[in-house]
Amino acid sequence: MRPLLVGCALAAVLHLVFAAWGEYFFLETRRAFQVNFTAGALIGLVLGLLSPRLAGRDAREASRAMALLAVPGLLWMAAVASHVGVFFPALERGLDKVFGSWMLWLYGFALAGALLVEWRARHRTKK
Repeated sequence: MRPLLVGCALAAVLHLVFAAWGEYFFLETRRAFQVNFTAGALIGLVLGLLSPRLAGRDAREASRAMALLAVPGLLWMAAVASHVGVFFPALERGLDKVFGSWMLWLYGFALAGALLVEWRARHRTKK
C-alpha cells in the first residue's frame, strides 16, 4: 500500500507545481523546451533510482516498486492532460499534448532508473 500512497503524494506535488508555476514552465522557445524535457528526464531518473527506498522495497524489486509508484501519477495526469484548461486555467489548452508528453517522459525515465537499480541489485547477488 505504501508505494501507491507515495505515488499519490508525488502526483499531488507535480500537480501543485504545475498549478503554481505552469505558465513559466511551458515557454515558447526551443531552449525552454529542451531544458524542460531534460529536467523531466533527470527528475524521473532520480525518482527511479530512489524508488525502492520510497516504496519501502528491496532493490531487487525496484521495477515493481516504481510501477506501483507510477500508477497513481499516470492515471491522475492522464485525466489532467485531457482537461488542461480546467485544471490549469493559466495555461493554454493546446499544451495538453506537451504536458502529457512530459509526464510520460518523466515516468518513462523513472522506470528506466528503477530497472537499472534492479539489474545492479540482481547482478550483485549472483557474484
